[in-house]
Amino acid sequence: MKVLIVVDMQNDFIDGSLGTKEAVGIVDRVAEVMDSFDGAVICTRDTHFADYLETSEGRKLLVEHCIEGTKGHALQDTIQKMAEKKQAVVMNKITFGAKNLPEEIEKLAGGVPESIELVGLCTDICVISNAMLLKAFYPEVPISVDASACAGVTPQSHKNALEAMKMCQIDIVNE
Repeated sequence: MKVLIVVDMQNDFIDGSLGTKEAVGIVDRVAEVMDSFDGAVICTRDTHFADYLETSEGRKLLVEHCIEGTKGHALQDTIQKMAEKKQAVVMNKITFGAKNLPEEIEKLAGGVPESIELVGLCTDICVISNAMLLKAFYPEVPISVDASACAGVTPQSHKNALEAMKMCQIDIVNE
């Protein structure tokens, strides 16, 4: 089975506390990829708590975001509707890479997946972290990232992350 990972398409990363015009600009494309995908879909949600500013990440990125139970933590409305339509698994993660993502993939795929595609936010933080985690876990499974359905913190950091993933034999499509 093919698996699509939709990374952190949450309000805070789109038009909230860490939003960018580039993130706003990929919402429809991500929904289109989800809608046309023939396989299982997993949506991740970056998840923090009231003590965020006291965490290692919070001491380096001093912007509260994706606090569980807030509007910013929720998937963006268009993405949420598409997740429901596709019967996506929505999973919270407390760090850049979803440590239990391989386990969730294997539950859905009934074993090792045929292929894995990633889309979402941010290319240079959570998309690359999850792509690299999955490449390490599944070295023989084709893994791709749809560049047209991703955005980085900045356009340059987006490009840098795509280049880094290419060097690690992750296929970049629609660049």
